[in-house]
Amino acid sequence: MKTFADHVVQFNCSLEFKGKLPAGIQIMNPFKEPATAAIMKQFYKKFYDDTHTRRLIIGINPGRLGAGVTGVPFSDTKRLAEECGIVVQGFKTHEPSSVFMYDMIHAYGGVQAFYNDFYISAVCPLGFTADNGRDKVVNYNYYDSKALTNAVYSLIVSSLQRQLDFGLLSTQVCYCLGTGKNAAFFQELNEKERFFEKIVPLEHPRFVMQYRAKTKQAYIDKYLEAFEAYST
Repeated sequence: MKTFADHVVQFNCSLEFKGKLPAGIQIMNPFKEPATAAIMKQFYKKFYDDTHTRRLIIGINPGRLGAGVTGVPFSDTKRLAEECGIVVQGFKTHEPSSVFMYDMIHAYGGVQAFYNDFYISAVCPLGFTADNGRDKVVNYNYYDSKALTNAVYSLIVSSLQRQLDFGLLSTQVCYCLGTGKNAAFFQELNEKERFFEKIVPLEHPRFVMQYRAKTKQAYIDKYLEAFEAYST
């Protein structure tokens, strides 16, 4: 029988986009990079090599300094090394969203407890970049333009279904990171596709760290309360 890790690794390594993107937008598929794929495999084999049922936490899409480099959602190289015991050679990344997530994970009980109960993914499993007009490449979200949303809509739906087909995710609840556009899109999608019984929006870690850092603990508490409300 396949473990949760086996399913995730196979899913990630098979991801591809064959459609046409709007002008100026580039696809970011971290799992096509051998070094990133190796880090990702090491992480899931360490924390998910079992057949436990987990609840889904869903973000937006991979960012350049988090999953876009490590292949692990909301995990920069520093957190992987210090918190997960997975040392990444050759490069270092720091992502504020990762700082929040691992502070929250500490409050939950640590990485073993957290990853035993939750699986983190993204509405769109592949990321995007764009030139900001000042010769700098920046992250781009699947909802930042209607044209991009339309272009990747079928990828979003099929990817979510494939992950549910693992048979190892609870469909009682899904925690959506992002209370604005991400939640609005995902709730509308869920009403149509009926993936989950309930969607619980939570403030995105990036928003907290950028605009509410002084009250970070209040948001950590909100996460924990939402998790406790649907614990089994």
